[in-house]
Order: sequence, then structure tokens, then C-alpha cells
Amino acid sequence: MPKTIIITGASSGFGALTARALADAGHVVYAGVRDTIGHNAEAVADAAAYAKEHSVDLRSVELDVTDQASVDLAIDSVTAATGAIDVVIHNAGHLSNGPTESFTVEQLQQLYDTNVLSTQRVNRAVLPQMRQRRDGLLLWIGSSSTFGGTPPYLSAYFATKSAEDQLAKGYAVELARFGIDSAIVVPGSFTSGTNHFAHAMHPTDTKTAAAYEQLYAGLTEQVGRRLAKLSPPDADVAEVAREIVRVVDLPKGGRPFRTTIDPADDGSERVSDLAEANQAEFYERLGLSDLLEVSP
Repeated sequence: MPKTIIITGASSGFGALTARALADAGHVVYAGVRDTIGHNAEAVADAAAYAKEHSVDLRSVELDVTDQASVDLAIDSVTAATGAIDVVIHNAGHLSNGPTESFTVEQLQQLYDTNVLSTQRVNRAVLPQMRQRRDGLLLWIGSSSTFGGTPPYLSAYFATKSAEDQLAKGYAVELARFGIDSAIVVPGSFTSGTNHFAHAMHPTDTKTAAAYEQLYAGLTEQVGRRLAKLSPPDADVAEVAREIVRVVDLPKGGRPFRTTIDPADDGSERVSDLAEANQAEFYERLGLSDLLEVSP
């Protein structure tokens, strides 16, 4: 059955790929895009052209995840047009690259605003209607860095993705009795096929960054080359979009809480499996095992 889906950060990368894949699967998809008539006007035009060429229902909606008024307006307009939102995909994110010390506090605030607080803005706007219907799905785009290997110079970004992961875990159990699913799809380090690295935030404290270059010269390029070598030559970023489509199309209560797509195999899946087994055991000791399953 077709679902109405809204995706944050859908102008490019995982978001744009996922929007198209879900529309191809027969869903009504709203690609959340910031600055639709300015900076991202071309992305909006591309989405409209794709919808027309493939005869699918892919629409763009103005959505700045750092602005509560923009979020509220987007959720209200999609709800008014379709009657209800069935699925929210938390995809918006901003990468950072550089020595951790050289990022200002204000820069870290910007990262947390986009990568973490944005999900709370969207959830507070959309969850009342999902709770009323006792149905819905929150799907979070995580990061293998939360449980896997973490190369240097990316820790500011990794910290935000770990925080997002904790929110997703909390929401999963707190929404279970409302019949609302929460699932995480975890991409590994795809070094091509997205604009993550091209659009990464760099430190504004260039003096401190230069001090690190004295002992870590060329580290960013070294990490990039070696991450690329870890991935098999057939690693396809579109696999993430295909997995999202699969999870969305599964029946309520039958969706896995976490699935990992990690061509480089940084160990994330092995550690997260152990962590979630521990979580299940702990909830059993608390007498709250029912919260690990979504109510019908």
C-alpha cells in the first residue's frame, strides 16, 4: 500500500537517491529541501523532471531542519495535501573534517543543530498525528562510526551521529506502545556517490589547524585514500536507498531496529549486535520487554 513519506535533506546524496527509489516503489514522496527557489532550485527541478519522466509521485517541499517554523509549515502542508504522513526519514546531515580542537564551539553547535536537534524539531511536529493514529515509522540514517572504527579528524561529526543514535533508541521504546516503528539504517563509509566530503565543514580556527599539520600533514588525504581502498570496487551508494525501501515496505512490527550497509566493514555491525542483545537483556530485567516490540 502506498505511503506518504517525507525525507529531510533530500536535495542530494542519500536523500535524493532514497526519494527516487521510494517514488519508484509506488510511494508518495516529499523531498525536504532547503532554499527551494534559491540555492537548491536546480535540485527541485531535477526531482520534478524525474517524476515526470518516470511517472512517479515525487514532490519537493521547502524544509529547513534548523528552523522550527519551516519544519512546522512543511509538516502541515504535506498533511493538508495528503491527509497524513506515514513515514519520516531523518536524513539531513552535515559532515565535518579537521582536527577536533580547531572547530569553534559555534561550529559544533551548528553541527548538532543540523544533525541532532533537527530530528527533534521534525518529531515534535509529526508525532502527534502518528500517536493519534497509533501508526507510523521514524527511519533514521545513522552512521557506522557509532559502533565501528573511527578515523581521525571526523570526531565532531561522529559525536553528533552518536547522539542521534541515542535519540533513535530512546524513541523506539517510547513509541512502541503507540504502534509507531523506529528503525535505523546505518551506512558505512561511502567515499563516492554523495556530496558528504565535498560539502564538509572545515575548522575556522585555521591557526590551530595549522599547528596540527606540523605532525599530521596530509592526514585528511591519507584517510580518504585508505577508506576508498577498504571498500570493494563494486560498492554502490544506491544500496543504502534500496535497503531503506525494503525497511519501509516491511509490515509494522516486522522491521529490524537496525540494518547496516558497510562495504568497508569497520566492525560496526558486530558491536551493535552485541549492544542490542545487551539492551534486550536489560529490558527483560526491568520487566519492560514489551517495549522492544511495536504494538499492533
